[in-house]
Amino acid sequence: MKVPIEDAEKKDAAAEVEDQDVAMDEMDPEEEAARVEAAKRAGEAAAEEDFKAQAEKAESEMAGLAEQVEAAQQEAEAAKKRADEASERLVRLQADWENYRRRTAQERLDERQRAAEKLVLNLLPVLDDMERAAEHASKNHADDENVMQFVDGVNAVHDKMLSVLEKEGVEVIDPAGEAFDPLNHQAVGRVENKDVFDETVDQVYQKGYSMGGKTIRAAMVTVAFGGPKRPAPEEGADASDEKDAPEGEQAE
Repeated sequence: MKVPIEDAEKKDAAAEVEDQDVAMDEMDPEEEAARVEAAKRAGEAAAEEDFKAQAEKAESEMAGLAEQVEAAQQEAEAAKKRADEASERLVRLQADWENYRRRTAQERLDERQRAAEKLVLNLLPVLDDMERAAEHASKNHADDENVMQFVDGVNAVHDKMLSVLEKEGVEVIDPAGEAFDPLNHQAVGRVENKDVFDETVDQVYQKGYSMGGKTIRAAMVTVAFGGPKRPAPEEGADASDEKDAPEGEQAE
């Protein structure tokens, strides 16, 4: 008859436990206590080693994380620096572009202004010729109706041209009787006249013109001298009120 293997293993285990129980029963109490203490120390040592290994692992992981954090901070600072530099470059580029835009716009405006001034300057001799022709005809052929009709036509064309120029900012400088202004008048002669203030424009040989507040051709004039000194104009007073009247003879 065969004994089952499982039953045999159970019998062997039971026998081993029985042998251990017998050995424990036969062991000296001090020896038993020593063994227990040794087992405890071994367990504590094993636990300490395990804890130490875990602590070292945690410390290593923390060091690695600290390095990663430091690297991330450095990268963030570098990125912020690059962003600040890019922002500064953008501001400079915008300022440069705005300056370039204003400069080119002003250059185009100045170029158009110069072109317009050149055109006006080329037309001024035509106006001068019309004025001289009309003045000559009026003085020498005032009794000739046909000539005077022609003069009227010339004056109409002259006035029309002048009106067109005025729309472009052109103004006539006709300073007869005004104080001489070397910035806007060109003196071509001096005339003694004690009945007007000294340094007063006597005659205008050629009218001047300004454009956009800038004198583009000074008026050619003669200047009176020998009269009383012109008083300093009062603040807010119109200089035209001082025309021709010598000191002490101004209208009250």
